[in-house]
Formats: sequence, C-alpha cells, structure tokens
Amino acid sequence: MKERIFIQKAKEQIELEEFIRSQFRQAKVGDIEIQHTPVVTRIVLYTTTPGLIIGSGGERIKEMAETIKSKYKIDNPQIDVQKIEDADLDPVISAQSIANQIEGGVNYKRLGNYYLDRIMQAGATGCEIIITGKLSGERSRRERFYAGYLKKCGEPARREVMKGFALANPKLGNIGITVKIMTTRPDNIMSIREPQPRNEEARQQEKTKDGNTQDEENKGNE
Repeated sequence: MKERIFIQKAKEQIELEEFIRSQFRQAKVGDIEIQHTPVVTRIVLYTTTPGLIIGSGGERIKEMAETIKSKYKIDNPQIDVQKIEDADLDPVISAQSIANQIEGGVNYKRLGNYYLDRIMQAGATGCEIIITGKLSGERSRRERFYAGYLKKCGEPARREVMKGFALANPKLGNIGITVKIMTTRPDNIMSIREPQPRNEEARQQEKTKDGNTQDEENKGNE
C-alpha cells in the first residue's frame, strides 16, 4: 500500500513538472524543485530568463499558481523563480538545447562535441553527453561524448554530479539526450582534462591508427 502511494506521488510530481515546462516553452527552464510542507507547496523554477516566467507585474506567475491549484488540487502553491547564472553548467538546459537543435536537423556529432566544449570551457570538472536513438538510420544507436573527470558511483556521484535529460522528436523517431556535469574538483586529481577522443567512434579510430603505426614500426625493424 505504501509503495502504491509513493509511486502515485512520484507520477503526480512528474506530471506537474512536465505541465510547468509545457507552459514555459519559450523560457529556458532548468531544474524544478517541488517542496511539500503542511502549509504551502513551494515550487522553485531555475531559469536563465526569469522575466519570461514572471511576466509583467508578476501576472504570469499568479495565473500559473491558480492553474496549478485548480488542475492538481494543490492548496496554496507558491512559485519561486531563481536565475541560473551560467546556462552552460546546467545539464537540463544543455540537454534541451541539444534536443531542440536535433529536431532542427543539426548533426548530433557536431552538437555533442560543441556542447562538450562549451560546458568544459564554462568551468566544469567533467562532462558526459549520451545521445541515444535512431541517429542516422533505422537501427537505434548510442553515442557518448566525454571529457574531464566525472564520478560514476557511490554517494559522491549522487551528491556532486548534476544530471539532465531531454527528448527530441525528429522524423526518424525519438532521441534521448542525457547530460551529466560535475563542477567540484577532487583534491587528488592533478589534471582534470587530458587530450582524449571525443566519442566512441573517434576512440575506435584512434585505436586503429595506433595499431597501424605499430605494424609499420615492426616492418621497419625486420
């Protein structure tokens, strides 16, 4: 019984977040926090464009609060808008930007490398971008772009790695974009970004190139 209640609450929260994003499509909305208390339900929106969400004299926020109150039966919803200082370090906004441009026909490899560079240049310790779906044909594929140092497991990964997800809907089918960003710097890492291949395909090409070079050296020694 408790599990059903927990699952139902999680579904309601996801539905509410999706509804809020759909109402503010023109604004760049990053993370959404929903905090339930006995007195109020506080909804915190993180965005790079607070003015588009607040509206003239706060009218848009008031309308949204009334809509949420009636549609989701939430008493006394309080919407708080917080400005994101650097959009390049927000994984949700980065994922949404990649999704929008994939829908516009931009090549996914170009986007993966471009946003990887932007995020690292903005000051990230590490970044991983995973693009999954029908990227260039009928079969689904997975492309991974990565740089720097990123914790993968344990409590530090949950605490220090920010995650964002967005869904693109091009003609071939849905494409999922996952962005992970870490901004804290571990004390025991001397260099956080060493030269390395940008994606799995480039990595494979690098291995092939190294193998061919080794073969040529062996022939020269014979």
